[in-house]
Amino acid sequence: MNTTPSWSAVTTVPDGLSESPFWHPQENRLYWVDIPGRRLARLAFQGLMQPQGDVEYWPMREEPGCIAPVQGGGLIVALRDGIYLGKSWGGPLQQLAAAPYDTAKLRFNDGKCDAQGRFWAGSLYEPKDQALGVLYMLDGQGLHPMKDGVVTANGLAWSPDGRTAYWADTAAHQVRAFDSNAATGVLSAKRVFHQMAPKPAGWTWGSDTPDAPLYGGRPDGAAVDSEGCYWSAQYEGQRLLRLSPAGQVLAEVRTPVPCPTMPCFGGPDLKTLFITTSRQGRSAQELALHPYAGCVFAMRVEVAGLGVNFFKS
Repeated sequence: MNTTPSWSAVTTVPDGLSESPFWHPQENRLYWVDIPGRRLARLAFQGLMQPQGDVEYWPMREEPGCIAPVQGGGLIVALRDGIYLGKSWGGPLQQLAAAPYDTAKLRFNDGKCDAQGRFWAGSLYEPKDQALGVLYMLDGQGLHPMKDGVVTANGLAWSPDGRTAYWADTAAHQVRAFDSNAATGVLSAKRVFHQMAPKPAGWTWGSDTPDAPLYGGRPDGAAVDSEGCYWSAQYEGQRLLRLSPAGQVLAEVRTPVPCPTMPCFGGPDLKTLFITTSRQGRSAQELALHPYAGCVFAMRVEVAGLGVNFFKS
């Protein structure tokens, strides 16, 4: 099923590349990061079609790949050189773990917490010519490598019962599924959950014609709804895919700009779907047609999503 929904712009001042959104149920705020802008952002969201306040920003000294809320208050932040705890907005950061990689070539990217309160963050290999990205898990005993073999770690999510974990490699156009052990965090029984078609040779944005192959995008960030369906942002594809627990495409939802980066569910009933987007590296032609690329958008959906998991320090 293809749908063209009515999106509302939540922000109107673009970020370079907004990512890692989550809805904070205790604060009625939406949080996200601007990776190249080296800042965290948050907004008290009043609802669709309601006037919003000003976005609050928290500058970072390095690129923030992902964030998650902390039980009792504060945020956990994955920066290029490590994972940090910020106990208050705009306050000092306390390093919880140093980055276990060459920070000249890798940085943390997509991540979030599991239901047990452990923080997971994958790495991105910036030369993008080798699958050197790793998925790490931070618990009370330290930082542990859990899976490897990707170029760009993305699309981390869990099924409603926590027994299945999803993890994507954007460069490979592939989302993978694993059996997840809630007690240990161990991921096993790797399989291909959904394979997207690769980018056609020579394809650039705007080059799709009746005589040229179309490109549906590649998997970026993701979220899971209460029916266990996996919502995958398709970067450069201008769409979200809603995939069944078996990996079948149930719906294709067009997005207002070409490069959606990550969805999340929010609002009091978790039926507002937010997406972050990117304008980083996009052509002048594309940005002229899509000046709000890099903004955050929202729409209402029929099926509620899963709420955010908090880090338990």
